[in-house]
Formats: sequence, C-alpha cells, structure tokens
Amino acid sequence: MEEILQYKNYYTLVHFSAVDEVFYGKILAINDLVSFEGSSVKDLKTAFKEAVEDYLKPCSQIAKRPEKRSI
Repeated sequence: MEEILQYKNYYTLVHFSAVDEVFYGKILAINDLVSFEGSSVKDLKTAFKEAVEDYLKPCSQIAKRPEKRSI
C-alpha cells in the first residue's frame, strides 16, 4: 500500500511497517533527508506537516532557498 500526501506543494509516499506497526515517509524531491512517522494516519499527517514546516523554517532563517523539484 502506498499513498501520496501533499502539503504546501511538498509530497511524500506513505509506507507502513507491519513489524514496527508504524506509518512512515520522507519528503520527496529535495536533497535533504527529512523523514517522519506516526502510529496512526492522523499522527502521520500531522508529522508530515510538521516535517515540512521544520524544513522550511531553518531555510528562511539562513536565507536558503527551499528545494522543490518536480516529482
């Protein structure tokens, strides 16, 4: 099962680990590794939005243009 989530034009594929019983993903189309996880769909969606915000905030603080390549 794979689903795509989108927030502020950033995307992720959602994965599920049956062994760890957790949903997880990483922000796609950027060079930096930004990953997140959640124990429920609601937690995963929240974690994804927080991951995007946590990526964008430092970029603005150091005047780095956030990456966003086409997927």
